[in-house]
Amino acid sequence: MLKILQKGNKILEQKTKEVNSEDIQSAQFKKLIEEMKETLEKQEDGVALAAPQVGKSLRFFIVSPRAYKIKNTEGKPKKEDFLFINPEIIKLSKKKKWMNEGCLSVAGIFGKVERSINCTISAYDKNGNKFTRGAGGILSQVFQHEIDHLDGILFTEKAKDIQEIKPKK
Repeated sequence: MLKILQKGNKILEQKTKEVNSEDIQSAQFKKLIEEMKETLEKQEDGVALAAPQVGKSLRFFIVSPRAYKIKNTEGKPKKEDFLFINPEIIKLSKKKKWMNEGCLSVAGIFGKVERSINCTISAYDKNGNKFTRGAGGILSQVFQHEIDHLDGILFTEKAKDIQEIKPKK
């Protein structure tokens, strides 16, 4: 399992580098993705993880199936994580909403962040194929939060009503 970096680590404040198309198929990149999936799966309150959060200045993130309910062709929920390589926001709704937010890299801190309620992003998948994905509600919030990570921005820079909530023992 990978260590999740915490606020104050310089890599979380830096804009990430794009993943080269030839690197997408490399064994090293595939191993990193698997390690990130394993790390995210073990986090009870996390639904997504960006590469900088595990110390890699690369432009990609994964979203856990817990964050969305996508069904496969048989109508059963998908079990795999969704991978977004070199994502770009291509459209944000004008309508925004203040949403509660937390982050695995700012453990125990929560606040409200104003986010567009809908967004559309383009990215590359694990095979290097470009795709476009629209999202609303919480999934839209997740996309915007993770892309902020890739741009070196933590949610606490945008949040209001910040609170520390101690974990239950």
